[in-house]
Amino acid sequence: MLFNTTFELMSLADNIKDIREEKNLKQIEIATHIGVDKSAYSKIEKGLRALTVDELQKMAQLFNLTTDQVINYDGKVPQEVILEDKTAVEQMRLIQQLDDDDKQTIFKLIDKMLTNKKFKDFFQKNVATL
Repeated sequence: MLFNTTFELMSLADNIKDIREEKNLKQIEIATHIGVDKSAYSKIEKGLRALTVDELQKMAQLFNLTTDQVINYDGKVPQEVILEDKTAVEQMRLIQQLDDDDKQTIFKLIDKMLTNKKFKDFFQKNVATL
């Protein structure tokens, strides 16, 4: 029994072009942002010119994506998640989806804010008694 499987993998060039089109950007806008001329950028989208790490980082910044999201583009630009519209349970569920380093950063921020609040409350209570 023979198996003929073909996996169609989008190239980085295809990803960049698709993201640019989804974001309604012109080639010249991206070329200017990353510091190349339009013809050099056109070659990037056609896969005829390699992309430097710096150019990829600048492009990802313009797209408001990570370089990983550009490289592994799955066909749609992720939508921004606004936590303020979510319940506390939903917010915690979304935080739990983050990698460990990002979770620790969020929890450190929360701890810092709570410590500041406790200090302010303590200060206001004790100043009022003077």
